[in-house]
Amino acid sequence: MGEEAVEFSVEKVATDCKQNTVDVGDKTYVIGRSDDDSKSSIIIKILDKQTQTWVVPTVLGTQPTLTKSQSAISVFDEKILIIEKGVPLNESIWLLEIETPFVKQQRKIKGTEVVSWSKGVIGVGQKPVVISGPSGVGKGTLIAKLMKDYPSKFGFSVSHTTRSPREKEIDGVHYHFTERIKIDKDISEGKFLEFAHVHGNVYGTSIEAVESVTDEGKRCILDIDVQGARSVRASSLEAIFIFVCPPSFEELEKRLRARGTETEEQIQKRLRNARAELDQSNSPGLFDHLLVNDDLETCYENLKNLLTLDDDQEDSDDFSVKAGKQTTSYSIVSKNDSEIMLQSETNESKSGAASLLALDLSSLSGGAPGRTRGLKIRAVNSF
Repeated sequence: MGEEAVEFSVEKVATDCKQNTVDVGDKTYVIGRSDDDSKSSIIIKILDKQTQTWVVPTVLGTQPTLTKSQSAISVFDEKILIIEKGVPLNESIWLLEIETPFVKQQRKIKGTEVVSWSKGVIGVGQKPVVISGPSGVGKGTLIAKLMKDYPSKFGFSVSHTTRSPREKEIDGVHYHFTERIKIDKDISEGKFLEFAHVHGNVYGTSIEAVESVTDEGKRCILDIDVQGARSVRASSLEAIFIFVCPPSFEELEKRLRARGTETEEQIQKRLRNARAELDQSNSPGLFDHLLVNDDLETCYENLKNLLTLDDDQEDSDDFSVKAGKQTTSYSIVSKNDSEIMLQSETNESKSGAASLLALDLSSLSGGAPGRTRGLKIRAVNSF
């Protein structure tokens, strides 16, 4: 049984079958499918009510394939929540960002009106783990042990590159092979967490690649350098940042020389880079945890403790997860602060689903150009 209903304020909710009109401040947003039903494109127009002029914005993010009917309402004066009808709840929630920090940044860069789509996700998901450290510190071995011991809990994102595939390399498995013009555009639109130019080619990690691992119920591991970690920290992606350091610089040099695979010039270059990374690792607010790899097994146990691998934690409450998987269709009927009231489109007694749900937006995280996570759902007895 659900909780007793609180009193919800009835606010204008757009529920047109073809398009939705939502007022936010001095602007009116019109969102709908193309007049040509054979096209899957979504038309977005903005009316400035003060000047009575229409603007067609630059639209970022992966757009939804809108069904024939949806409902929409503004939230926090910076997003428009859209619920598609006719699909399960966990597939129907989208947010159109209109005044978020990401949108404002892109608007400044492009010099034009910008909006951005973000897929709404029930639950918080597992935070990705950024692991950095100088060459020779043992972070690769630590990551390999995690992947071997917990294959169902961890996954790697597939990086993008502009270089040509090598023999036996499969697109989407070894790399996402892409064109230079495409990756440059995506980088300019903030879709990449980090990137680097190597021998005339671009390599990078996209937000979508990391989100895809999280969507599988796994925690994504990012093995990147300190500069890459800094880029991820500046993005909308919430992650755990861990720096693995040696017990001393002398020990690190000893390990590098013990490999016996590099020239003296290469060793000196790695040592210079290592000293720079060790200095940067102390930057305030960059890394959440520092792990000293003096003994591999001890360091590995400390890493597991940081990631609470011995705890059997659920991503979100059971009701939210179950409600999201139901095939029942819902539409927006009202709003009260950070909660949105949803009405079932089917008969409760026949479907077994709650007729009224409250969608809690108070714990949102992430956002464009990635997913918006942290949505919670509770049943409401009466309205």
